[in-house]
Amino acid sequence: MLYHAYQACTDALLPLRLAADGTHRWLGHLRTLDLDARSIHQPLGAACEVFVRTALTHRRPAFGIERVVSGGREVEVVEEVAYATPFGELLRFGKPGCEAQPKVLVVAPMSGHFATLLRDTVRALLPDHDVYITDWLNARDVPLSAGRFGLDEYVEHLIRFLERMGPGSHLVGVCQPCVAALAAAALMAEDDHPAQPRSLTLMAGPVDCRISPTRVNELATGRPIEWFERTLISTVPLQHRGAMRRVYPGFLQLTAFMSMNPDRHLNAFLGMYNCLAAGRLEQARATQAFYEEYF
Repeated sequence: MLYHAYQACTDALLPLRLAADGTHRWLGHLRTLDLDARSIHQPLGAACEVFVRTALTHRRPAFGIERVVSGGREVEVVEEVAYATPFGELLRFGKPGCEAQPKVLVVAPMSGHFATLLRDTVRALLPDHDVYITDWLNARDVPLSAGRFGLDEYVEHLIRFLERMGPGSHLVGVCQPCVAALAAAALMAEDDHPAQPRSLTLMAGPVDCRISPTRVNELATGRPIEWFERTLISTVPLQHRGAMRRVYPGFLQLTAFMSMNPDRHLNAFLGMYNCLAAGRLEQARATQAFYEEYF
């Protein structure tokens, strides 16, 4: 029932968020007309804007990588879908006119946020590589008829993506997909698969969780697997295309992330409000941009 309760709350708050957004825009126009009104209405406008920005988004933002310097010259970057399944797309950042470069697959986490969180990683790799990334789709929009998506299917997707890219590709797993990336590379090596990755890089993802256990590891080992299934797995509400699909909702993952550093996030939003209320818009923009992506 967790997902349904979240959806009901989100639906109930939508009119308030729309009203707050309208009020913020109206006050913004008022401030441009009346200098004295700026100090009176700016705090209210800041409060409305902060309230609007606490909402979660379920649509992937743009990567926004249009050009990059490669081979000593600036070239255009073109996003293209190289391969697609109901659960995700193999997205390529093509560079028309560039010489052939080593291919690398960046495996983004499928854990409550979009692949665009790795935008800077992609941008850093682009000058010297032919970059691909796993662009996972929102599970709530995948109909039940598409079948299940568990760890086995995750690994199979990575193998299929590498097959599509061809021999000699490099594989980079970031955070959550490190285990799946390791499994895919191991299986392909065991089978002497022609498309097995030339190299494997695992970043910020635990492989042996017994080493240097964190609070997350302690929680994972402190309760039986049935508790997690019963407590954290929910079904997608009926208004979405993936209705009745059993998922671990992204809002729960985000809540878990934020609960690890609640003071940090609270202070960030308080700081954003203070900056907006004081008219220090440039200072507020950095926080706004981060949470637009994070949420």
